Amino acid sequence: MSDDLDDLAAELAEFDAPEKPVTRSAIEERVIAGFEDIQRFFEREGHAPLHGEDKDIFERLYAVRLERLASNPEHRLLLEPFDNTGLLSMAAEPPNDEAEIDLDDLAADLADIEGDGGDITSLKHVRSVAEKRAAEEIANREPCKDFDRFKPLFEKVQADLDAGLRTTRPPETSAEIDAGSFYILSGQKAYVAEKGELFKQDYGDWDARLRVVFDNGTESNLLMRSLHRAMSKDATSRTISDPVAGPLFSDAAVEGDEASGIIYVLRSKSDLPIVAENRELLHKIGVTGGSVERRIANARLDPTFLLADVEIVTTYELYNINRVKLENLLHRVFERARLDIEIKDRFGYPVTPREWFLVPLFAIDEAVERIRDGSIKGVSYDPERALLT
Repeated sequence: MSDDLDDLAAELAEFDAPEKPVTRSAIEERVIAGFEDIQRFFEREGHAPLHGEDKDIFERLYAVRLERLASNPEHRLLLEPFDNTGLLSMAAEPPNDEAEIDLDDLAADLADIEGDGGDITSLKHVRSVAEKRAAEEIANREPCKDFDRFKPLFEKVQADLDAGLRTTRPPETSAEIDAGSFYILSGQKAYVAEKGELFKQDYGDWDARLRVVFDNGTESNLLMRSLHRAMSKDATSRTISDPVAGPLFSDAAVEGDEASGIIYVLRSKSDLPIVAENRELLHKIGVTGGSVERRIANARLDPTFLLADVEIVTTYELYNINRVKLENLLHRVFERARLDIEIKDRFGYPVTPREWFLVPLFAIDEAVERIRDGSIKGVSYDPERALLT
């Protein structure tokens, strides 16, 4: 009897309706796939994704997604059978400043996703949160209400640059930025007016809040690292050197100084009438990067030296200064006393030497001192009064 029942059941089983496969909408499939991304993050990192601007953009996106899924009753009911780690109960509460964040807004940061599979972690050209914050800090400038305090500083720096007392160089983006430093950023001079206390960022770097004033009358309160990043992205950015480290003109360099050359003042031994008549007043003023003695070794063959031997009257050794700019500055100061003379070179061609000036030595000394203390701007030599004005 038992065997007959079993045979009958087997025959009836052929007529049972097959189990219907579970069908889900495209939205439900997307919800499940998104949750599986979060599960893979949990397996890889060992914790549920968290909010915070210091977090990776993918983690922040996962945290927002998990919070939305957990708070939606329909989605939560759909996902609970798949939630074998309890992720839905770990959904992080967004901090106050992100309470209104929208999943689509954050996803907009990922506009450059590439790859056929739509892998959220396969990106190109996506800026980090820190990089975007740095750009925003630089862009968000405000009018500097006390710019009158800083305007003379920018004018003095420009005068120093014109005189060769300061130089510019590519920025060292790993160096610490100090108050009182000058930079060039996006074509504008930037002055670090104030610097707050140093603190350590979550990622381990030291940082500080800066007050940076720009020469167009605006200012920005930004982090030191933000200024570093902005300069590293600006190919034209420069660091402006201090006025001069150590003595400007001296017989010995101070440690850290870089020799730039020597200002020399020469007197000609030429027999030309104009030279013989003004020998004590006529001086050649130049700048060289090497030995003055070597520079004048073949003076009698060089029309620049009036085709005659010369004697060295005095020299000023200089450090950390652009030689060409300094020589041009000195010649501009004494332009009105420049000797107007034309001589023939060894081949009979006319030459007009441009570095000889009818100026007393004390005036040259004074010009050098004015360059040293930065008061040379707008100064020129008056031949009629024999003084700098």
